[in-house]
Amino acid sequence: MLRCGNQIRLTRREAEVFKEITDFEPADIRTLADLERYVAQCKGYYHGTSYATAFLHWLIDGQLDACVGRPDARQGGR
Repeated sequence: MLRCGNQIRLTRREAEVFKEITDFEPADIRTLADLERYVAQCKGYYHGTSYATAFLHWLIDGQLDACVGRPDARQGGR
């Protein structure tokens, strides 16, 4: 992810990964708030309590963490 102040731009590969995971194009994402809104909308669309839904949310969270440079919560923050 390219970042300049409050503005962001997903790389082509990051956008492809989000599309592959969610089946929704991450269009018009220009700020971190836009990206978090996109993630919330995707997780809202794929709601439920099944293992598959939990796994999908885990994948989405992992990609978000990778984009914004957060420690990978999936590995206990290591």
